[in-house]
Amino acid sequence: MIHDIAIIGAGMVGASLAAELAPHVRVVLLEAEDAPGYHATGRSAAFWEECYGGPGVVPLTRASGAYLDEHGFLTHRGALYIGRAEDAAAMADFRASYEGTGVAITPLEGASLAAMLPQIRSEWRHGLHQPASADIDVAGLHQHYLALARRHGAETVCRARIAGLGRADGVWTLTSERGETWRAATMVNAAGAWADTIAALARVPAIGIAPLRRTVAVLRVDPPAPADLPLVIDINGGFYFKPDGGRLWLSPHDEIPSAPCDAAPEELDVAIAIDRFQQVTDWRIAAVERRWAGLRSFAPDRLPVYGFDPEAAGFFWFAGQGGFGIQTAPAAARLASQLLLGTAPDAMTAPIDASAYAPERFRGGFAQQSVWKSAR
Repeated sequence: MIHDIAIIGAGMVGASLAAELAPHVRVVLLEAEDAPGYHATGRSAAFWEECYGGPGVVPLTRASGAYLDEHGFLTHRGALYIGRAEDAAAMADFRASYEGTGVAITPLEGASLAAMLPQIRSEWRHGLHQPASADIDVAGLHQHYLALARRHGAETVCRARIAGLGRADGVWTLTSERGETWRAATMVNAAGAWADTIAALARVPAIGIAPLRRTVAVLRVDPPAPADLPLVIDINGGFYFKPDGGRLWLSPHDEIPSAPCDAAPEELDVAIAIDRFQQVTDWRIAAVERRWAGLRSFAPDRLPVYGFDPEAAGFFWFAGQGGFGIQTAPAAARLASQLLLGTAPDAMTAPIDASAYAPERFRGGFAQQSVWKSAR
């Protein structure tokens, strides 16, 4: 059997794209691990925050918000960027960078800031409140997309780590480590941290998708963290934390270069996170109850890569989605499906400039426009 599209990677990005494509074409979704979502999807900090990823990602995030909310995957929280006296210019620059994007940002000082974050130390005197931020039910969203894909006939295969790729007569042959093979007219590289590895197997020039390790620790604090505490983010990118059941999820906002792997937390990174946290608040840390790490993968310009590679027939990039791949999943998948099928933008994707994310920016030349052209 020749599928129309084979998607490598069944995390959030691959699952969401399969769900968008399956009503229209024959899709096989290939996952290397025992179950989908083992890596970045299963290790997310689980928030939707309009500024996360920078102004270039805002159109994808905002376009995704309505879908996530309407389907019950968002719980309102709000986000608070904080800084010290010497960070006033950085705060002003940050706010200015989002002018015209539609993101609402409100400055806070003094008592207003302390009311939102009672444990804040006095030297942290500047705040920017981003009220639209919310928690995401990541597991629920992922299962939603896997179920949609399955309902429309997509085949999902686990333990299908790809070891060989070849193309002949307009068809890709994908071979797993166990010797299984699948054939498809178009191949989608949604392999996250392994995106450039998949490109190498296909003899496609790498884009430079760099995996970076991110650490999270769960702290039991005294007094317990209030449920309505916002997501708190250092304006200089040194930490973020958010509440969960009286605990706090804390990250040093680290970006440690890593080979693609099953990422594990380093004690030093946890210690750095705690040190930074104690400089911000007067919470007493009773225990570090849990810690984990995941890989966030970025293209050189830190924007995602969506589109056919102009130098490789039938090879579609859906990668480089950093830490924002979950919060942008609805719009990214809808946009990628339209690029694959050659269909027009709809209400969700019309405000998005797809060319900003095209792989041509690393290549030059012209990308193919649809799965049907790539199959000929």
